[in-house]
Amino acid sequence: MIKRNSEMKVNLRENMRGGDGTVKITDILDAGEYKGKSRLLGVITLESGCSIGAHVHENEEEVFYIIEGTAVYNDNGKEEILYEGDSCVCLGGQEHSIANKTDKTLRLFAVIMTY
Repeated sequence: MIKRNSEMKVNLRENMRGGDGTVKITDILDAGEYKGKSRLLGVITLESGCSIGAHVHENEEEVFYIIEGTAVYNDNGKEEILYEGDSCVCLGGQEHSIANKTDKTLRLFAVIMTY
């Protein structure tokens, strides 16, 4: 199966999880288009000043891979800077958030795997 960029669904979410600004999520594949157990396979775009607020993942885990830009990542209350090419994982029961505090666009690949 091939899915063209023009076929991918784009969702805009205001103040996602209590964060700031508008989060753009491009769904690379929809859940019914593959057999794996996940609820998100997409690219998240955060413009300058935009963030996803702190939240806990239950019975799932989320992986971020930084495609472009620099992120402030809250890993269970500890802030870390993530750069292009870095990755992180939020395991079930853990809390995280992510923010773009730069003047450049932040784009990251995100997968939420369920179990």
